[in-house]
Amino acid sequence: MFVGLIDYLDSVKKRDPAPRSRWEVLLYPGVLALGLHRVAHWLFEAKLYFLARLVNHFSRFMTGIDIHPGAEIGKYFFIDHGFTVIGETAEIGDWVTIYQCVTLGGTNPTNGQGGKRHPTISDYAIIGSGAQVIGPITVGERARIGANAVVTDDVPDGATMVGMKARSTLVPAEEWLREFIPYGTPCDEPCEDQTVSGKRRTDELEAQVAELRTEIEALKAERSNPDEPRRDGTHNR
Repeated sequence: MFVGLIDYLDSVKKRDPAPRSRWEVLLYPGVLALGLHRVAHWLFEAKLYFLARLVNHFSRFMTGIDIHPGAEIGKYFFIDHGFTVIGETAEIGDWVTIYQCVTLGGTNPTNGQGGKRHPTISDYAIIGSGAQVIGPITVGERARIGANAVVTDDVPDGATMVGMKARSTLVPAEEWLREFIPYGTPCDEPCEDQTVSGKRRTDELEAQVAELRTEIEALKAERSNPDEPRRDGTHNR
């Protein structure tokens, strides 16, 4: 058990350069919340629902993180900073990283039956700050959810989702294979779809910028030569 704890603390240090020691990681709210969730989930599985909820509420009071006792969480899960909500039927794989103010939320069933209503997050996925992942969808392996994205559809393996409603961006294979990308959306990654339509739109914008630059240069030239007639035949004076 002690060896397993050391491995977990080291896994957090690999994803967060801030802590100077393992002891510092032990004070992280996400680490405390996960430890208490393990207890609450064990009680939930034993059908001791009141005690499970009691541990859950204590954890939320201490850490600001609300993980339903029924949620299933894999190995090396890391919540950075906290203020996260994870619903009852959520399933989280191994080496998943979630940043602050994320919601793994559920849908409101119309048939009165609970069922699977929260997301499934596959191994090595990264969910950025403020993202909302809603409904019984699946976020694929090594997928990345950008900050403040709202995701309501399945996410393919290795995809990066940005925006509201979230859309996928193309990710180079060498980026997809990397073990960990902080915050899920590196700065050098494209934020626009580079398909034919996306490139056409980029070319249009570049042409407009070039035209505006030409007009600005012409206006500067007119101001620097007041005796030179304007395009409409009048003078600058």
